[in-house]
Amino acid sequence: MAETSYEFTRAITRAPCKSIIDGLRAVDIGTPDLDQMRADHELYVATLKETGATVLELPAVDDFPDSVFVEDTALCLPQGAVLMRPGAPSRMGEVAHMAPHLRELYDDVREIKGPGHIEGGDILTTSREILVGLSERTDMEGVEELRALVKDWGHTVRVVHTPEGVLHFKTDCSLLDADTILSTKRLAVSGCFKDYRVLHTADGEEACANAIRFNQFVLMPAGFPNTRDMLQENGYQVREIGNTECAKLDGGMSCLSLRF
Repeated sequence: MAETSYEFTRAITRAPCKSIIDGLRAVDIGTPDLDQMRADHELYVATLKETGATVLELPAVDDFPDSVFVEDTALCLPQGAVLMRPGAPSRMGEVAHMAPHLRELYDDVREIKGPGHIEGGDILTTSREILVGLSERTDMEGVEELRALVKDWGHTVRVVHTPEGVLHFKTDCSLLDADTILSTKRLAVSGCFKDYRVLHTADGEEACANAIRFNQFVLMPAGFPNTRDMLQENGYQVREIGNTECAKLDGGMSCLSLRF
């Protein structure tokens, strides 16, 4: 039986657009290099395909600078998909661009209608539950609407808290397997993963906490050798992907795809 929290047959990505240099960022650490971002994105997509998955590669949408970060637009589950309601006003229109593709792939597509907000970057789905972190982009009203929408699909939603100053819950954590979470120490100390095995990012390498387990691979940002070595020592097959340019826009590995 497939482990639906990390064994996938499909993914959706979207190409970086020219306007991405104007994307949202918590702190301005420089303008993204579009050519480098595109090269890194191509490697990311190729790595997903290497696992045998089918990847739907959507074209760039210049009207929405942050649209490469497709994860924030929807939550994909085995039973159906839920369209999100982003907390950043400039990103609200991205959902309408994603919706028709999900409706072609799923028989049941539901929608967060508001007034609350919720983004996929705050949602960590495990084999046991759906964890949702409250943040500047995700509020309790959005969480409660999600809870109601997925209840009859058999999913339990648990609210957790995102560390202060961290954009999304998954900025600081990722799923490695059915029982194991990669987490920064600042997030793990909250006790939100008390029923899981937790592996910590190395000190000074907190920026690589946002990885993804996609079939046999753990995709993680390149440039974090101590955490990479730790993951390999724990038996994970690691693939490093350049993320310097997406990081300038607070983006990471999970942000770049919808996986199902």
